[in-house]
Amino acid sequence: MTVIAARPVGRLVDQFEHGLDAPICLTWELTYACNLSCVHCLSSSGRRDPNELSTAECKELIDTFQRMQIFYVNIGGGEPTVRSDFWELVEYAVDHQVGVKFSTNGFRITPERARWLAGTDYVDVQLSLDGATAEVNDPIRGAGTYDAVIRALQNLHDAGMSGMKISVVCTRTNIDQLDEFKAIADRFDAQLRLTRLRPSGRGADIWDELHPLPQQQRQLYDWLVANGSDVLTGDSFFHLSAYGDALPGLNLCGAGRVVCLVDPVGDVYACPFAIHDRFKAGNVRVCGFDSVWRESELFLQLREPSGGGACAKCSAYDSCRGGCMAAKFFTGLPLDGPDPECVKGNAPSAGDERPSPSQDHSHKGPVRNAPVPVTINRRPPRSACDENPVSELLTR
Repeated sequence: MTVIAARPVGRLVDQFEHGLDAPICLTWELTYACNLSCVHCLSSSGRRDPNELSTAECKELIDTFQRMQIFYVNIGGGEPTVRSDFWELVEYAVDHQVGVKFSTNGFRITPERARWLAGTDYVDVQLSLDGATAEVNDPIRGAGTYDAVIRALQNLHDAGMSGMKISVVCTRTNIDQLDEFKAIADRFDAQLRLTRLRPSGRGADIWDELHPLPQQQRQLYDWLVANGSDVLTGDSFFHLSAYGDALPGLNLCGAGRVVCLVDPVGDVYACPFAIHDRFKAGNVRVCGFDSVWRESELFLQLREPSGGGACAKCSAYDSCRGGCMAAKFFTGLPLDGPDPECVKGNAPSAGDERPSPSQDHSHKGPVRNAPVPVTINRRPPRSACDENPVSELLTR
């Protein structure tokens, strides 16, 4: 078995760039089944895949995580709690020293379940909320979803749990609500987590309408500078560091280096935001997760120094590292070029056509709570580039 070679100790970001012998955080999409149909779902979830890993296979995978000493796994979907064995798998992970953070829409966080969670070590809950009011949230996530999250937060708070996460995908419609999101988190003794909208899955269909405009990107950066010590971002906004000081968190694309994703059928992808055949590294049923992580040709390529490509001569390159691989790929831009939301305005206005999705598990018929997007009244953009940084590509 090939193990990633040790390198001289230097800056932490340099060590991460060359990859670690186990991911710091592994995202595990346990199922594509979901009771909702959010307009920006990065995995196009809805229907269960008939080939998803069995309970026994999931436990075997958890055993591998334990051997590799993966600190924790971020379980998502779809909606992971719809799997009948979900709580059994959470208990199994905790019993095998694998911490669990799971993302949920909150519908199944009952008072009884909240009490169980509050009394269980090494389990963190992350509730998805994309509007600080129902009027903003529900057109994105579905009717009644705002109330479901607030109810779940109240149940967890009443059970004595603190520190649960409120996860917000930052969009054009909710950037003005950052203070309100923080107030909700403070109200329930929770922690706010902001993440970037990516044009993957169904998010590709609404990217042009929902991704924050340039002035909102600056607004978000300034807010994070002022509040970053109390707000989690992961590696979502390192492209904004080109404005000035680096933001808290990993200012680096960690794909295949320190993060990856395992999907419901055991396929391993370099990035949780790039569920596409282009970034598939292997399958745990074929050769085991540890072999995929350490020996995959794709991962080994990603761990090689990139040289910066078209961004190398930019004065901000050391801060933003060229931005998000997934955002570039799904908007049809070169992977070695600027981020489509480059704050320096260097994103090209033309490129290849946007890639077609490799898979789609969206519901085929009506869905209860289905979102009904609304048109938000706002000033028209000053230019086509303000509205869509790859506008010229779409008119070709």
